[in-house]
Amino acid sequence: MSGIAAIIEARMDSSRLPGKVLLEVMGKPLLGLLIERIQKVSKINKIIVATTVNPKDQIIEEYCQENKILCFRGSEEDVMGRVLGAAINNDVGTIVQITGDCPLIDPQIISQILNCYLNNDYDYVGNSHIRSYPDGMDVQVFSKNILENSYNITRDKLDREHVSLHIRRTSTYSKFNIVAPSNLYYPKLGLTLDDHKDYLLIKEIFESFQTNNFSLIEILDLLNNKKPELKSLNKDVKRKGDN
Repeated sequence: MSGIAAIIEARMDSSRLPGKVLLEVMGKPLLGLLIERIQKVSKINKIIVATTVNPKDQIIEEYCQENKILCFRGSEEDVMGRVLGAAINNDVGTIVQITGDCPLIDPQIISQILNCYLNNDYDYVGNSHIRSYPDGMDVQVFSKNILENSYNITRDKLDREHVSLHIRRTSTYSKFNIVAPSNLYYPKLGLTLDDHKDYLLIKEIFESFQTNNFSLIEILDLLNNKKPELKSLNKDVKRKGDN
């Protein structure tokens, strides 16, 4: 039976923060900390890192080999094709798509979105099409067959750069966007890894807990009540889509 896999897009050649996925916190690369968090989701039975054929990403493949993590290498520009290739190569039926710049992602949110997908008849379930959770909590779930169908239809360069864009903007597919409950509703909060200032904040969050076993509710309590000064670390970082 085809499995449920988290496929993580990760590469070294970031324009704003090169090598960001292997930056270390508490003696571990952020990619490793992200994988540990995804491993807490019991219904996910495979985790695949989808990196590129760029020679700079050899180090990511070597990290995966050393740590017995599945790795697939594909096109740098055609990210849609890379994720699809990772799914086909590893007999994946359901794709849980997560990007490598979300090391703080909450396993409970992943579980909620995956369960919504598995218990309903949607082609796509996600939580980032309409922003309500903090940036960095983004999860999208769809089948390998739907992604393959989408891939075979679109030749648009933008669609190929963004894995699910064609699925999300085409009326052919049924979609559901999960909106954050009021206590997690922080659409302007950046908990993603775009910039060196983001790295400083993420590092402080991990080191404040001294563990990799904390939820988004606990992160928000830390930032709103216990250490509110931390929010100033990355408040000036411009996000994609910001005016």
